[in-house]
Amino acid sequence: MGETIGIGLAVLAGLVSLWAGAREARLQMRLGRYGLYAEGVVVDQEHTSADDYSTPVIEFTDRQGRPVRFRPAATGTGLALGTHVPVAYLPERPESARVFTRKYRLSRIVGLFFGGMLFLGVAVGCVLTR
Repeated sequence: MGETIGIGLAVLAGLVSLWAGAREARLQMRLGRYGLYAEGVVVDQEHTSADDYSTPVIEFTDRQGRPVRFRPAATGTGLALGTHVPVAYLPERPESARVFTRKYRLSRIVGLFFGGMLFLGVAVGCVLTR
């Protein structure tokens, strides 16, 4: 019974991870086609007590002249305070902003797809060795 629950949870985690990767890939494609570009600046570093890394807080000005802040998904990205980075965002949703360099665009998608395949692989391995 416990093994079945574990396999089910691994499958669920794998599918959720693949879904999140597909969703991020879709957003990245929309940003590439319809996104507006701005220059962002790292204005803060947030630290959590449970993590050794910091998460940069990036601020940019949208086309209405409003300041928008966001946190990239990846922590420990090596973005120091004051660093200027290219940002892309959807005009109707400035909070959808992403650091728009190849490294930052691909790292989240690859990580989510890899994690999804890893969880599904573990589930398949457990089923085959029963």
